[in-house]
Amino acid sequence: MVAEQFAIIGASGRSGVTLCRALGQPFRAVVRDAAKWAALGIDAPCAVADLKEGTALRAALAGATTIISCAHARHIPAILAAAPDEARFVFMGSTRRHSRWPDAHGDGVRAGEAAFLASGRAGYMLHPTMIYGAEGEDNVQRLAALMRRLPFLPLPGGGAALVQPIHQADVTRCLLAAAARPNSTAEVIIIAGPEPLAYRAFCAEVARAAAIAPRAVLPLPASLLMAASPLTRALPFLPRIGADEIRRLTEDKAFDITAMRDLLGVHPIPLAEGLKRTFA
Repeated sequence: MVAEQFAIIGASGRSGVTLCRALGQPFRAVVRDAAKWAALGIDAPCAVADLKEGTALRAALAGATTIISCAHARHIPAILAAAPDEARFVFMGSTRRHSRWPDAHGDGVRAGEAAFLASGRAGYMLHPTMIYGAEGEDNVQRLAALMRRLPFLPLPGGGAALVQPIHQADVTRCLLAAAARPNSTAEVIIIAGPEPLAYRAFCAEVARAAAIAPRAVLPLPASLLMAASPLTRALPFLPRIGADEIRRLTEDKAFDITAMRDLLGVHPIPLAEGLKRTFA
């Protein structure tokens, strides 16, 4: 019986680093920058490969029986083409694939998912919602920084749209569970926090965790906020916020996580607990 060999693509990224530190068994890191990987101090060999270069990627994945990719899902076709025939996969996608607003990120995730489902290969593709709590992640930190500088929060539609953010620890647990759960087909699972809440309520939770008084919400049209978003680049005391980020705040991002709980056995931590860890 051939010993299982893990290859982690995107090992030096935010989700990749957390996964590598939790893996608990030998693996090979597939990275673009060997010096960056060495600086992390993780005791594992690395293979250097650009995901756009098939020959190097094929060599980096040689012998791997389980391939976990934390790279953008647009690279899935290249990974499938370079991987050994016997390998099974765990891919990270994004719930951006469900957005009604077309963009390059979501288009890449949809293309990657389609390639995986049509490949005849086995494994899982996990679509996380907004991830917070990762090393170097700044989603909630940027929001807290904005609230420290403003006496109120200008939000499109008053922040009524739903969000369901997931803590990085739960993303890692899902990746590990998917890698450990054998299957014979390509399956897609959404992973998210335990329950959706309005974005304005999410902002209030972030404020409390960051020891900031929750800010009053000023409802404004999304079109006005999008038009004003370039000002955040000109005003150094404000975190940069793009028009596309504002537009995404107008749609609900609430998802059924039955498969996450039942198939992967992961029950996500409550938002308050996750934020407590993030701002500890």
